[in-house]
Amino acid sequence: MGLKKEANANVNPTHVAVDRKRHLNVVFIGHVDAGKSTAGGQILFLSGQVDDRTIQKYEKEAKDKSRESWYMAYIMDTNEEERAKGKTVEVGRAHFETETTRFTILDAPGHKSYIPNMISGASQADIGVLVISARKGEFETGYERGGQTREHVQLAKTLGVSKLLVVVNKMDDPTVVWSKERYDDIQSKMIPFLKSSQYNVKKDVQFLPISGLLGSNMKTRVEERVCAWWDGPCLFEALDAVEVPPRDPEGPLRMPIIDKFKDLGTVVMGKTESGSICEANPIPAVTEFVAQLQILELLDNAIFTAGYKAVLHIRAIVEECEIVELMQQIDLKKKKPMKKTPLFVKNGAIVLCRVQVNNLICIEKFSDFPQLGRFTLRSEGKTVAVGKVTTLPTVANNA
Repeated sequence: MGLKKEANANVNPTHVAVDRKRHLNVVFIGHVDAGKSTAGGQILFLSGQVDDRTIQKYEKEAKDKSRESWYMAYIMDTNEEERAKGKTVEVGRAHFETETTRFTILDAPGHKSYIPNMISGASQADIGVLVISARKGEFETGYERGGQTREHVQLAKTLGVSKLLVVVNKMDDPTVVWSKERYDDIQSKMIPFLKSSQYNVKKDVQFLPISGLLGSNMKTRVEERVCAWWDGPCLFEALDAVEVPPRDPEGPLRMPIIDKFKDLGTVVMGKTESGSICEANPIPAVTEFVAQLQILELLDNAIFTAGYKAVLHIRAIVEECEIVELMQQIDLKKKKPMKKTPLFVKNGAIVLCRVQVNNLICIEKFSDFPQLGRFTLRSEGKTVAVGKVTTLPTVANNA
């Protein structure tokens, strides 16, 4: 799963229908070995964002690298440098939902070399999950002067992360075995430091034990036979219960810019702290449309017919798509539609077809807005067709 940073914008409900679930950005912070990516990957698995087949694939990849316990982290750590070193480098991003809240997970790097990237992640966050390793020696390494646990906490507070869940991870480790004494020792050492970092520990901080690797005390409460002394909430319950100060959607628009890059124009990323962004004429969001395609050059032995699959590129959108119906072929000499509906077409053909994608995409008809109505189809790294969007569904979602 490719993970990128995103802007968090409020949409004025007087203009468009909105999802009434609240949305929160959650940044995972902590020392490099605390298990942030593993915990994030486990959350996605437990909330149904990753299927068993994908998990099995990651288990095999991790085993091949002799890193069997890292497989859950592979869900969040997607590039080869991260998988080889077992360290998050970029700020990973993923999504999951509970009954009341839509969450965006921001997995910030823990290694000191990537502190600027961690700052980028924390600056987008509404709440922080500070992951601490309970394993003997690892908590001490992160907590000692100069350790990343301390620096991350101080940076998070400075960057406006006012609410903190402190999850004591790796409670299943052989050096811990869900020890209340170890948990209490970590909590007693962290509380004075959190207070010195200007956190209101009683109001804004909550501690809880978990096992990110096993998923214990995450979606459901840990079983009594595993941990008889814990009677508090699990991680999902704690996340659902966090209250953050509301932003003022009627205030002036204020959006600190986090990053920018050039991609057919300048694209900026930020977090809307006040005000609203809305469109008087919102762009259609669809999973199906009709397009006129010109077939350039198909791969060897490929047949362009209903069921043909390729990768659709339109502006910055990249989505897998399927041709579900060939509707008309254009006679290249007469420039008119042929009477017979084609079963398949060859290189050079121009054909009207119905296209489906897996996820909602924002596009326009070429006749209305050419920049958002032209696209390419690629297969195995090669452009096989170019197209124009001719018709959108009469009932389309609005972004």
